[in-house]
Amino acid sequence: MASSSSLLSEEQFLCPICLEMFIRPVSTPCGHNFCMACISCYWDGNPVCQCPICKETFERRPDLKVNTFISELASQFVSLQVTDPHIWRVDQQQASSAGTALCDICTDTQQQAVKSCLECLTSYCDVHLEPHHRAAGLKRHTLVNPMTNLEDKICKEHNRLLMLFCRRDKVLVCDVCATSRHQNHGVVSVQQAYKKMKSKLGNAEAKVQMMIQERLQNVQDIKASVAQSKTENGDLIESNVEDLKALVCEIQKSEAELVRVIEEKQKEAEKQANGFISSMELEVVELQITAEKLRDLKQTDDQLYFLRSFKMPSLLPYTMDLSTFSFKSPLGRQHICKSLSKSVSQLRVVLNKMNTEINKFSEGADVLTDVELRSAQEYEVDIKLDLGTAHPLLILSDDGKQVRYSMGSGLWVNPHVTPFMFTTHLAVLGMRGFSSRKFYFEVFVGKKTEWCLGVATESIQRRGVIDRGPNAGLWAIWLLEDKFERFSLPNVPVYFGNVERVGVFVDYNGGQVSFYDVQTANVIYSFTDCFFTEELYPYFNPCDNEYGSNLDPMIIVPVRHT
Repeated sequence: MASSSSLLSEEQFLCPICLEMFIRPVSTPCGHNFCMACISCYWDGNPVCQCPICKETFERRPDLKVNTFISELASQFVSLQVTDPHIWRVDQQQASSAGTALCDICTDTQQQAVKSCLECLTSYCDVHLEPHHRAAGLKRHTLVNPMTNLEDKICKEHNRLLMLFCRRDKVLVCDVCATSRHQNHGVVSVQQAYKKMKSKLGNAEAKVQMMIQERLQNVQDIKASVAQSKTENGDLIESNVEDLKALVCEIQKSEAELVRVIEEKQKEAEKQANGFISSMELEVVELQITAEKLRDLKQTDDQLYFLRSFKMPSLLPYTMDLSTFSFKSPLGRQHICKSLSKSVSQLRVVLNKMNTEINKFSEGADVLTDVELRSAQEYEVDIKLDLGTAHPLLILSDDGKQVRYSMGSGLWVNPHVTPFMFTTHLAVLGMRGFSSRKFYFEVFVGKKTEWCLGVATESIQRRGVIDRGPNAGLWAIWLLEDKFERFSLPNVPVYFGNVERVGVFVDYNGGQVSFYDVQTANVIYSFTDCFFTEELYPYFNPCDNEYGSNLDPMIIVPVRHT
């Protein structure tokens, strides 16, 4: 069998169009062979149906069937050769690092294997390989160069070499699997998938290195910012504390001066009042003496003496005019009291304003969140929903800005199901995908009791239930009555409360997806350190009525700039 394989070459099994090993080979009426997908695509793009090799033209497009003989021959060739470095390089490295493949039959000292059998899934040394050269049944087995972990390279169902890769299901398959269960799934050869995915891996590695450098630079920048902030805050404390101390000192001086002035005014008033009191007391004594004299004169019967003594001006002593003096409180007391009261009120206003600013600074997280939301809103994009992806029970508005669940009679609104539609989740994607940029959009959800919103990859599962795991290709939050969950982590609340307007911000290169309560500027949840490899599409799921009336639409609304 090995000698017969030497008569064949790999070029004989290469498709003339894609230059890769045949995948589902077909033969044209002119006798040339191609991959079915390659020749179909070639004919789809040409107005004339002709052979790409000999240019023979066919009046009608041939109804091609897979050439099972060529397919089987190509499969056997790959199985016999097993020398492609792109496929087995990893195994050879493992063999060299862990030792060469050993004979699985040797019981004492295991000898080095010379061949592995794909049917027996066993490696043999020269001695134990002898029956495969002698026995008729064993001669038909496929022998390949010795390999370790042979069972991992064989299809468990069909016992054939895993030489193809299904790009849709992301699994290795044999040629029988590809024909029976993976038609139209984008099946390619292992070599082709390896080259493409390794190229992606290289790009991913470069991106990871770039992300590492960005984060290291951010760490340095943050450390420098922290040091600078510490210095600036120290200076801020020093300058403001000195200003406040100076202000307190000035207030204390004003207090002392006010007390001194009032006390001096009080002393002057008391001195003036005491002088007046002394004068009044002397006048009272003199008036009492005069009253006594007048009382004696009034009682005399000697008319001549009475008339001679009664001289009215001389009877009354000199006294002050009482109307010229009255004790009043210190001048300007009411004015100074009113002025001081006004000044103190103004000072209290200033102090309250200062305390408000200090509290704002203390609660800076809310201020920063508001600034963060306003910054995200600068990346607003126009979003419209794609009817071609909508679950048949969803109704979209004509402008593609609204989506709602139609309970109706349980019949599908759109009975024409396509491969791009969601058939289990009540979901719809946006018409436009985004990559390598930042974008933002807002959605009004009102009083809905359940909904799911986020972004998804183009390859997200459309048919069947989406796996609620980290590799589902969906970064979304799910509202259930009054609590929010991550779609990828059910039954773990990340936020509580009711939200009417949701902002969605995506930083593709930064690996971030954030959801905001637009009314309060609070962050509902943020996915960080994400690694995106595909375009991201807005994902909407208005959900059904499981948690009460929920027929209101989800509405894409413009940002309200203030």
